[in-house]
Amino acid sequence: MDVIYLFKNSVSVQTPFYCYDPELFRALVRGGGFWDKYNRAFTFNHGINAEILSKNIFVPCVLVEETSGSLKVSNFFEHSLNVAPNITPNNNENIQKPVNHSVKNCGSPFDFPASMPLPEKFSEYWRAKLEAELRSRKYSMRTRRAYIYYNRLICRALQKSPEEIHPDDITQFLACMEKTREYSASSMNLAISAIKFFFKYILKKDDINEHHRPHQDGRLPVILSKEEIVKILCMEKNPKHRLLLMLVYSSGLRVSEVVTLKREHIDLSRKVIYVRQGKGRKDRSTLLSEKAAIFLKEYYNFFDTEKWLFPGQPLSHHLSIRSAQHIFDKALRRTGIHKKISIHSLRHAFATHLLESGTDIRYIQTLLGHANVRTTERYTHVARRSALNIKSPLDSVF
Repeated sequence: MDVIYLFKNSVSVQTPFYCYDPELFRALVRGGGFWDKYNRAFTFNHGINAEILSKNIFVPCVLVEETSGSLKVSNFFEHSLNVAPNITPNNNENIQKPVNHSVKNCGSPFDFPASMPLPEKFSEYWRAKLEAELRSRKYSMRTRRAYIYYNRLICRALQKSPEEIHPDDITQFLACMEKTREYSASSMNLAISAIKFFFKYILKKDDINEHHRPHQDGRLPVILSKEEIVKILCMEKNPKHRLLLMLVYSSGLRVSEVVTLKREHIDLSRKVIYVRQGKGRKDRSTLLSEKAAIFLKEYYNFFDTEKWLFPGQPLSHHLSIRSAQHIFDKALRRTGIHKKISIHSLRHAFATHLLESGTDIRYIQTLLGHANVRTTERYTHVARRSALNIKSPLDSVF
């Protein structure tokens, strides 16, 4: 049987909720509860009577006071609840020990990872040490943020400080990441790298062995046709926005690369775009199309591009990645194309259309900035077979 625990302190009485039950929520409101969205908990006045509340909502309630002893609440991994001996229910004495410390059993203890009303266990001291170590090795800002995020996440999820975490805890944490299906295989691999780095270089522990890394999901990209690309570009009337989409497709740029372009990165005479500090902090060059070059010359006459080719707000900053994605989404909606795609799909289309036109895959690899040609080879699975001179045997039968 499920039990609601009411935690009483000197100010109020609260009970946390990790999933949504509309019927029960309405009953708790009628019982005098106030929903605290930030802390994801119902708050009651100090004089709440657990026995009366139990009868009103038809769910057993247990009142736990600060002085009643220790209480181990179920954590990230749905462990059973251990209640101190002097805590007894206010009614229904034959209540079984609950699986979850709040509301009805609804699968996972909380919505992982977005809203976790759990105290932080990864202190500022450890965060500063980790960031200093990462900076000393010249890791990119994006990698630094990811490593800090995953180390903070495991500590908060386990409710343990870094010193208290053991190898088995890490295995459980990764298993729960997979169970909730909120993270892709690449995200799980990044989490493993982040945790290993912290334990090896910050805690100086050698007992964290290499975990089996999950295989990448074998998903193929959704490809836009050339006709669909034309539709998207024609639907975008804002010249700044149209140029941004045009460059992503015509040069195969990542969205993080196109928003950080500067005028000095573009050589109009040689029709080349220089990508500075792309993924993996690597420079590369890619092609600039004739039509994009003509559009760029007109763009320079009307827009201030002293610092950024695509300035944001304020003008001293470049356009954000989120804004670029929003630009693409709006243009896509106007076309009526019903495909689950993002602005990155323009880069996929660039590679696929080059492959279909007979461009050598090694050149495409260089233009995209792929470290391994196997990454580029996936476009052979989505290229039109007719363009690659591959015919179905059915066509030769008749």
